[in-house]
Amino acid sequence: MKNIVIGTSGHIDHGKTTLIKALTGTDTDRLKEEKKRGITIELGFAHFDLPSGRRAGIIDVPGHERFIKNMLAGVGGIDIVLLVVAADEGFMPQTQEHLNILSILEVKKGIIVLTKTDKVDEEWLELVQEEVRQKTNGTFLESSPIIPVSSSQGIGLEKLVQLIDQLTEETEEKDMRTPFRLPVDRVFTLSGFGTVVTGTQIEGTLATDSLITIYPQDIQAKIRSIQVHGKSVNESYAGQRVAVNLAGIKVEEILRGNVLAEKNSMKSTTMLDIKLNLLKDVSRVLKNRERLRFHHGTSEIFCRVVLLDREELEPGDSCYAQLRLEEYTVAKRGDHFVLRFYSPMETIGGGIILEPNPKKHKRFKEDTLEDLKVKEEGSPEDIIDKIIKQYGNKFETIGYYATQTGMSETMIEEIIGNLILEGSVIRFSNQITHRTYLDTVEEEIIKLLNEYHGKYPLKAGMLKEELRNKVLPHAKGRLYDSLLEHYEKNQIIKVKGNIVSAYNFEVDFTEEQEKIKNEIENIYLKAEFNPPMPEEFIKSNKDEKHNRMVFNALLDMNRLVKINDEIVFHVEHYDRAIEILKEFIQQHKEITLSQFRDCLNTTRKYALPLLEHFDQIKLTKRTGDKRILF
Repeated sequence: MKNIVIGTSGHIDHGKTTLIKALTGTDTDRLKEEKKRGITIELGFAHFDLPSGRRAGIIDVPGHERFIKNMLAGVGGIDIVLLVVAADEGFMPQTQEHLNILSILEVKKGIIVLTKTDKVDEEWLELVQEEVRQKTNGTFLESSPIIPVSSSQGIGLEKLVQLIDQLTEETEEKDMRTPFRLPVDRVFTLSGFGTVVTGTQIEGTLATDSLITIYPQDIQAKIRSIQVHGKSVNESYAGQRVAVNLAGIKVEEILRGNVLAEKNSMKSTTMLDIKLNLLKDVSRVLKNRERLRFHHGTSEIFCRVVLLDREELEPGDSCYAQLRLEEYTVAKRGDHFVLRFYSPMETIGGGIILEPNPKKHKRFKEDTLEDLKVKEEGSPEDIIDKIIKQYGNKFETIGYYATQTGMSETMIEEIIGNLILEGSVIRFSNQITHRTYLDTVEEEIIKLLNEYHGKYPLKAGMLKEELRNKVLPHAKGRLYDSLLEHYEKNQIIKVKGNIVSAYNFEVDFTEEQEKIKNEIENIYLKAEFNPPMPEEFIKSNKDEKHNRMVFNALLDMNRLVKINDEIVFHVEHYDRAIEILKEFIQQHKEITLSQFRDCLNTTRKYALPLLEHFDQIKLTKRTGDKRILF
């Protein structure tokens, strides 16, 4: 069933609380101070059943200008507003400010309710209706019905309920697939239960016994029980007024303005990229780095606004900006917010959050402004593509991009699947990057390897780890191997063991070096299993530099196999030693050092290091003074 939250709005003493009591039977003024002074100070809550059978929650907000902070904490999750105007007073300053706030938050539907009609005559009532039409012209309420009522006498209430029911039918269904989120508007303790929080559930589904996170503190909590409209339920849904009993959480650990949300679905931040819209009737221009009050969800945080493309913003204008907050908060892309001057307190505008976890921007950067334009105007595919391009070097996961965008993992998975088919996004297991990043890395690899080959023409290539540190520092383990496979498949590199070279690179010996190469190979071939020590052999040649270069090249080419610093075999003899070893053990089940020495017709000096080498590469396994095949 569709869940609806209705909010009241309007000037102080225009009859909002009385209207709710007439509709629901509930007096939403619960505080002694409210009873004493006869005004609403805090948010009030009620519910009632509509003719269609739908149950609607109602939030009553204070109308006094001193309590606008409380009003803002209540209207963030409403679907329908009842803009209340007293017929005997007409449109007042707080009516206008409330209407401005509702417009900034992009509330879509509403009804204008003229209360206290029993106190005025028909002629006056018509004048008030004309004034209301004029004041709401150009707003989301310009075509909304105006319903005259008298709460004390019950006049017009039945028609109002019917209109509310009709609007609930037209209200869009909430997307239950998105991760659960509930901004907290009340925190209290209940004897025998502990800490209870209430709020309007704006996203997803919540179930008892589920684990959630309290943001921005990042405190984990378990849901002990849930109530919706005073009744215990096993699950609550987006669009409902919800009371949640939290297990193991002290009342002082959570405040109004905090957010309950699915674990790992959000990330705390002190910066937000925004599209900022200034109201037309603001009393002064907004200057860069001005201190403001930021209202989002149920929170109020002081901040500085950094205008990214200008020094000041004129009334009625818009621009891209970055908010630098004085406290941590959490938000999602697409969330609406309201800004008020720090002093005197005046609502000046608001807008939409484009990036909830941005980097710190420098002003007047064209690429930054272009990115924000895509995030404002682009499709979900454009946005995801842009964000993956931004974070491509980190090889993030689906879960990370869900946190960044506020979209569900299911939706992200579908979009990324389409981007992969288009070729702009590449996926390695569960880690994702962008084609442009891989292309940039490809250019760096080609340049780096060409420089390396130019400097060391007789080396087979660069060590894999050295290449990783220079061009792919965030890629480790299996991911790095997958990236090398990608570049090898695309004929950019060749990988042999622990060595990486340019795809078309081959060691090219000069005539003199070719002569040295043949001499070295012949010496080590003739030596069989009693080869010369490398350093002695290299230094014995009059051209030690070229001798060493060619010798190392043969090691890289695997024509020579290094056992340790003092022992090197020609690859043919190395392979033959393995064959001899395997054949002997297969016949005799095991082999001793002396037996292996005799099989090779060598000495202990060469046989022992060779056997230890075979142990290291897991060809053999030592048991006592004997070896068996691993």
